[in-house]
Amino acid sequence: MSVSLQGRYIKLEVIGANNVQVPSCRIPAGIYVSIIVDSKRRSRRRLRRRWKSEIGVLSSDESVAWDDTVTLSLDVSPQISMQIRASFESDRMLGYGELVGKFKISRNALLNHGNEPFNISFPPVRGVRPCLTLKATVLHPGDYQDSALLDSMTDNRIVRETDAGHERFAAYVTSGTVSHLNDAIQHFQSVLDQCQVDHPDRAGALANLAWACLEGYIQNDFQDINSVTSLFREALALRPQGHPDHLSSIYHLTEALNWRHDYQHTSADICESAQLYCKLLPLCPEGTYLHSIAARANGVDYVIDECNKLSVEGSDEGINIRRVVLKLCPLGNKHRPRALDKLGWALRSRFEQRGSTDDLDESMRCHREAVALCSEADSERYHYLNNLASSLQSRFDHQGNHHDLNDAISLYEEALHLCPVEHKSHDSSLNNLGLALSIRFNQCGDVNDINRSISLQREALTLRPPGHPYRDYTLNNLALALKVRYNELDVSKDLNEAIDLYRNSLQLKQHDHPFRHQTLYSLSSALSSRFMQTQKNEDVEEAIRLCQESLEALPSLHPERCLSYGWLQEAYLCRYRVQRKSADLSLAVENFRLASQHPTQGFPDRIWTAWRWIVAAERHGHASALEAYATFFDLFDRHLATRSSAISRREAAATFHHARSAPVDAGSCGIRGDNLRYAVELMERGRGQQWSLASRLKTPVEDLESEHPNLAHRFLELSKCLSEPQGSTVSSTDRATTDRAETHYRKITEQWGTVVAEIRNQKGFSRFLLPPSYEELQVAARYGPVIIFIASQYSCSAIIVPTSGEPHNVPLPSISVTELKNLKDRFARAIREASWMSPTESRTDLIVLSRIIWDNIMLPIVNVLEHVLKLKRHSRIWLCPTADFTSIPLHAANPFLTKPDSSGKEPCLEDLYICSYALTLSALVRSRQMMKKRVPPSFVAIGQGQPRTGKSKELLTVDSEIELVRKLVPAMVNRPTVSGDVQQLVPVTVNRSAISGDAATRAGTLQALEENNWVHLACHGKQDHEQPYNSHFVMKDEPVTLLDIMEKDVPHAEFAFLSACHTAVGDKETPDEVIHLAAGLQFSGFKSVIGTLWEVNDACVEHVVRAFYENMFKGGVMNCTRAAWALNRATHAVKTKVPLEQRMVFIHVGV
Repeated sequence: MSVSLQGRYIKLEVIGANNVQVPSCRIPAGIYVSIIVDSKRRSRRRLRRRWKSEIGVLSSDESVAWDDTVTLSLDVSPQISMQIRASFESDRMLGYGELVGKFKISRNALLNHGNEPFNISFPPVRGVRPCLTLKATVLHPGDYQDSALLDSMTDNRIVRETDAGHERFAAYVTSGTVSHLNDAIQHFQSVLDQCQVDHPDRAGALANLAWACLEGYIQNDFQDINSVTSLFREALALRPQGHPDHLSSIYHLTEALNWRHDYQHTSADICESAQLYCKLLPLCPEGTYLHSIAARANGVDYVIDECNKLSVEGSDEGINIRRVVLKLCPLGNKHRPRALDKLGWALRSRFEQRGSTDDLDESMRCHREAVALCSEADSERYHYLNNLASSLQSRFDHQGNHHDLNDAISLYEEALHLCPVEHKSHDSSLNNLGLALSIRFNQCGDVNDINRSISLQREALTLRPPGHPYRDYTLNNLALALKVRYNELDVSKDLNEAIDLYRNSLQLKQHDHPFRHQTLYSLSSALSSRFMQTQKNEDVEEAIRLCQESLEALPSLHPERCLSYGWLQEAYLCRYRVQRKSADLSLAVENFRLASQHPTQGFPDRIWTAWRWIVAAERHGHASALEAYATFFDLFDRHLATRSSAISRREAAATFHHARSAPVDAGSCGIRGDNLRYAVELMERGRGQQWSLASRLKTPVEDLESEHPNLAHRFLELSKCLSEPQGSTVSSTDRATTDRAETHYRKITEQWGTVVAEIRNQKGFSRFLLPPSYEELQVAARYGPVIIFIASQYSCSAIIVPTSGEPHNVPLPSISVTELKNLKDRFARAIREASWMSPTESRTDLIVLSRIIWDNIMLPIVNVLEHVLKLKRHSRIWLCPTADFTSIPLHAANPFLTKPDSSGKEPCLEDLYICSYALTLSALVRSRQMMKKRVPPSFVAIGQGQPRTGKSKELLTVDSEIELVRKLVPAMVNRPTVSGDVQQLVPVTVNRSAISGDAATRAGTLQALEENNWVHLACHGKQDHEQPYNSHFVMKDEPVTLLDIMEKDVPHAEFAFLSACHTAVGDKETPDEVIHLAAGLQFSGFKSVIGTLWEVNDACVEHVVRAFYENMFKGGVMNCTRAAWALNRATHAVKTKVPLEQRMVFIHVGV
């Protein structure tokens, strides 16, 4: 340069570096640039000074950015030494780190680039040249600012030995010379010895020594991996979260754990490594070199793969590690499906051990997501399908939802399709599908299912010859299928083959085999069956011993203890049937009790156990029969409460169709045991359970609110959540969404149950929402006796619940269940034939049938009412039919005889009493309780005679009927009100309105039902025999279904007249559930309802309606409790105008 540089400075900007690789391959905490210059001292001796840039983070692309600046005097030596170094500490450095590269440059060369950035290439490291980007600028003296200081170079033993260790270790990595490793370890050990426990550099010293030893271990030049792991663990303890080197210390420990696992196959190490990665990756910024190394194949991918190779365990620890692995596999990660599958498998395993529904629900979610993430072409898809199907099958076993079993079979079929004959898992797919088909046959009875099941299991057995590790499973499953077929088809060779197969399976299972207990109780069941054939004592004795052994193998809360108890009772019961020893019957009953009360087993198995208990106790006259009925109703109620919709509850109830006679059989049992009060209580618990469940959520809580407002608030809020519509069906195509909704509902149900239990612990609320006692039910008879009609296989009778005192039993010896069914069918046929007759033709068949009702059913009851209870004529009575009695018009009982003195006709039932129907006693009690508060009357008449084309035929008289009703409803009426203990009539104005034609839509009708407390509805009524909750009123656009009505809550509603067909006809499959439109209106809040038992004649209805409302509002009084009397008067008034079947068709339900 021509211009003198004396007294001037160089501003050197260190911008960044690329291609930075560390010779030792160790991951650095950061990279820095060191500039070393010689300066003269006054003594003429040179002083070496060093400048250090900030420690920059190495990026995943092996670049570093600094933007750091140093100012150098141009009076320094003409040569400047530049170094790129790797630091293994982010903050306080131990020594100068490892040299990446060094380069000497003259000050003149620095200034040859003007003011522009330039690059300096360093010697290659592992074949790649690091490159440093700089910018140099000359500063005049006035421009100089201290941008950085040059420090004298530190020189002490710790620094020297640390740097020597780094240099020797790098030499070892590049050359493989073991002596270099030994030198490095010696240097690092010496440094550690100098850095005692409280030394600030101890963590760095530990890490340096441990890393050198680990590399030696990897190269088989160092053996003690345990000491390496301990060193890294101590270093991590000294660098807790928040320490700048915390992340690198975590990574160091994972590397040691991974290598120890790789050599020693220690599952604890790889599990700990996974947990450490869960801490590391979220904290490690993406784009850093550390993150890229941790996230690559040899890092987290290795950990995930190794964890997935571990056997699946259903322990808490096993599930925890599966959760950890899943956390390492976010959405988009290729390992996520397998991680989900493994977690789902582990959760299902724990469910099978403990019975927690939460585990099963989560298992389902995991398996569903795994299948959803797996493409059709994925080679592992069959595996995910099988595991999802297994979880569905487990849920079916636990909860009894047939959709789950059918879905499982479909998935097994798909999995089998993906596993052709030559596939490694063909045998497993055959086995799985075969087992599911045998279970479905047990439920549905399709012989094709069981025959195919046996065929599939035999094929699977050929693929699992002796010595195959899973042969015992197929032997067991084939035996199960054969035993199932024997149970239904009674093929003796099936039973003997099943026993042989069970024995072979048992021989292959060690005593600690996790499923040995299943083969034990399965073999026991087969031996019990053979004992009943051959009566050889050795079979039943072995059966008892095997079940006892299975119980010994299971912990006290294992779900399958329920099955062991169940088969043990079967063995005792079989022995009792042959040997007639009362001790065996007692032992069988005790095991019935243990099985049905086992808390971790699902409700379906326990319900069936309770039902078998009922059958056995009834058959053998055991005193526990009433206890068995009570257990059955309690379990059944709790089972239905877990279902989130009315339709799913009905589907659950229909599963137990064999037990649908339980309510009336319980009543009969109570009668036979001379315990009429308990008979009434049990029948009430067993009937109308779906209405009872729903009604609990509408329970008034005024007393609770006054004493425990917080509890009342929680109860009401949870009840509201459970009352909200949850969807009408579980057959949604989006099963994952359905599963989530069901799980959410179940959890709220559990919370609701917890609150109810808490309420019961409060003084004065011990019976809150418990099944009502007889005294509580007797309130239903406050204004007249309630007559419960019992149609049981054991006896037909009636129980009269009087206004006070004990209930009365009225035997009905002249009628049996068979005769009742015949009477029901004859009535249906007579009604159908009468609809084709002209109004003037004699209804001979109906008259004959009405006489049978009078003579065989109602006359014995009337005798008790008149002569025992001294009930006055024209008093009110409530008829509460059960089973097939629900299909017979009991109110129409009529002797159709002339009095002996020819003074007139003998009185019929409706001449003697004012008849109403009670769905259940509880429903009647609830309606009365809801009448305490009344609001001003508003009456709406809704008519739809011209529904949308194709929906139904036109009803020509609807408009005239609506107009008639409007005229008959007065504008001003007297309303009963209670002031103190005195009831008074108070004049009020009636808000009257009408909806018809195009305005009578679904939405308009539902709004009218909510806004009015008196309703007259004239339209088509349709009963849905397949799904009674879809029974409906036909409107202009869409129907108003029973479900629509149930979802309404109209507590101030009073009266509804349903001038439509089939509005009070129940479900043929579950008659004691009284599922019909009139019941729905009463449940929604209407206390008094006029409904119909069959089709209404359009030409006749106007006569009945006119007569009814003329009597209903006689004297200007508007009181819904007069509806039964008004209907009684109306049917008498229209005798000459309306044929018999059209007078019978109308009934009154409620208060």
